[in-house]
Amino acid sequence: MDDLIDAQPLAAPDSLPQGRDYALVRRAIAYLTAHRDDQPGLDRLAGHLGVSAAHAQRTFKRWCGLSPKEFVQALTAEYARSLLAESATVLEAAYEAGLSGSGRLHDLMVTYTAMTPGDVKRRGEGLEISYGFHDSPFGDALVMMTEHGVCGIGFVDQDAGQTRREALDDMIGRWPRARYREAPGETGPVAARIFGTHKGLSSDSADEAVRLVLIGTDFDVRVWETLLRIPAGRAVSYTDIARHIGRPAAPRAVGSAVGRNPISFVVPCHRVLRGDGNLGGYHWGLTRKRALIGWEKGRLITVNGR
Repeated sequence: MDDLIDAQPLAAPDSLPQGRDYALVRRAIAYLTAHRDDQPGLDRLAGHLGVSAAHAQRTFKRWCGLSPKEFVQALTAEYARSLLAESATVLEAAYEAGLSGSGRLHDLMVTYTAMTPGDVKRRGEGLEISYGFHDSPFGDALVMMTEHGVCGIGFVDQDAGQTRREALDDMIGRWPRARYREAPGETGPVAARIFGTHKGLSSDSADEAVRLVLIGTDFDVRVWETLLRIPAGRAVSYTDIARHIGRPAAPRAVGSAVGRNPISFVVPCHRVLRGDGNLGGYHWGLTRKRALIGWEKGRLITVNGR
């Protein structure tokens, strides 16, 4: 199985958000989430972070184009429910439009190939996987590649006190029989293209498709292919994905497949919410899921002026 689509991550702004920005933003999101009921203002947030109000404001603006006050709106259940208002039609519209309409916010192209069920059962046996850690707008990112393309993108979950080694072991556990080789020089250019840091690449290389390898069961792959169709700044429910793939009675199985997605950000499992607007789960931490949703809201406003 091989396909070519417009992927849905958003290109980063000219003022590139670095890991140091996310380190502050992550702490801010955790604080704002814990105090959502009393809605702390900028001064109170800045005091908690140990920075000036102006510094907090600049950091958020540079990172996602929103002020902290505007970002808080993306953390509300009301905003989540608004994203789901058209959940049932989002996927159908994406397929009909071929993901090439006015909502496309970047030029990143993705090709993907699914491995066979036999390959999946071998749990990585015969594969050589190169990996490297790289800066991203969402903190420390782990990129993993086979000779056929990217097979994994994960993050170090700082909220859980996770180390790089633990994040790597977590991903290795998916394909324990593969051979692993640390090669950030090989994964770096792909990470740069995915996270919008390709300022130094030629225009030709920037336009090249990012190749993905989907390693999962047939059901997993069907769900992951569907995730690739969810436009940036939109969201769908687990139930609607189940209906879309012809398994209306299997939203829990869909949820499990979403949770097994090994290629975060590019295969946007963060755009799947519960039907009541609850965020549901996220393998790399709910703070990061909130960050991804809010960051995309900011990029929509930056790119489309809305």
